[in-house]
Amino acid sequence: MPTPRETILAALHARLSAMPATALRGEVLPERVPAEGLLILRDGEPGEPEITLSPLAYHYQHRAEIEAVVQGADRDTAFDTLTASIGAALAADRTLGGLCDWVEAEAPRPVDLPVEGAASLKAAVVPVVLHYSTADPLA
Repeated sequence: MPTPRETILAALHARLSAMPATALRGEVLPERVPAEGLLILRDGEPGEPEITLSPLAYHYQHRAEIEAVVQGADRDTAFDTLTASIGAALAADRTLGGLCDWVEAEAPRPVDLPVEGAASLKAAVVPVVLHYSTADPLA
């Protein structure tokens, strides 16, 4: 049986997979970026939890990351559309079907990456904070 952490990350990946862009989890950047864009979900860090004792619960603000990548002549517009669609996908269900207390994205940190012999990539890391509680930090 998967842990709450894995269940939440899998639900976030499923939400990203419903978008037109290709969504991967924990993969390396492929040689070709699809025309619709590419999203790579990184599991990130759960951080130090706040703990309540009665009943025992660990409250996490887990910071996952979504790498958003576009390529092509109109990459600025494509990048803007892609990041806005990430925000819309998260806003549609802030609890990922009740699996966590709250999901929120932070502003992307974009960067242009030159590619030898091809159109430049525009990429960013979009931090996503997943608020959830569990009775055991390893379960």
